[in-house]
Amino acid sequence: MIGGIEAGGTKFVCAVGDENGHVKEKTTFPTEDPDQTLEDVEEFFKQYEIQALGVGTFGPVDLDAKSSTYGTIQKTPKINWQYYPFLQKLKEIFSVPIAMDTDVNAACLGEFTYGAARNADSSLYITVGTGIGAGLVQHGRVFQGKNHSEMGHILIPKHPDDDFGGNCPSHGTCFEGLASGPAIEKRYGKKGHLLAEEAHVWELEAYYLAQAIMSYYVILSPEKIILGGGVMKQEKLYPMVQDKFMELLNGYLEVENVKDLIVAPELDDEQGVIGSVMLGLKALEKKA
Repeated sequence: MIGGIEAGGTKFVCAVGDENGHVKEKTTFPTEDPDQTLEDVEEFFKQYEIQALGVGTFGPVDLDAKSSTYGTIQKTPKINWQYYPFLQKLKEIFSVPIAMDTDVNAACLGEFTYGAARNADSSLYITVGTGIGAGLVQHGRVFQGKNHSEMGHILIPKHPDDDFGGNCPSHGTCFEGLASGPAIEKRYGKKGHLLAEEAHVWELEAYYLAQAIMSYYVILSPEKIILGGGVMKQEKLYPMVQDKFMELLNGYLEVENVKDLIVAPELDDEQGVIGSVMLGLKALEKKA
């Protein structure tokens, strides 16, 4: 069996899967302080003989394999987890190969393997929720540079009629600062689900999503762009983003069918844990 952990800021999902990455059993529990959380993790996995473990974690996390703090959670609002040597602590518990990546990269890998991008050679997964993040898989491999990317913090043009000062403490009006769930709430004084019938809210959101996707597309040229996360539960956004993206592209690059390019996830919020199991499989293959 292969273990997978979707380590989120509010909850952990632990699962075991088979050699094809299919999840067989899983459990969910709240993210507590690190010691308690890892006790819960150990309690679940001791029921199984896992051969490897994959972890898709919240961050920021140091993913530079040459770094002395490799696998350590960096500066985070979750104070108890700040500078916690997550990977090292897991290695002290489990004597199996362990692979760690970001939660969004794990989700991207899950959708690439069994979801909306299963027939594609490359896929960009964007999650729009409490924050904004994105992961890229090309030919079955998760893209990573010296460390993981922070695609939610690109700078995008503000709408000329938008006087909102942004919500990102580091960059103000970056993509996340303008289009995340908390940015929507701060701009309008209401949570997004209470604004469902306010067309202008989603027109502006689609504008910012399309701006970012335009930048990603001309740089990365992914075959599929998957938009997930809590904000995208407003399904009306998909055609709005598709139309605005094509308007911005302005015929410069050929897109045969934008509805096949910019799509919704297919794994019903399971992509993160499925991707984490796939990370575990890759760790096992690497050892072999």
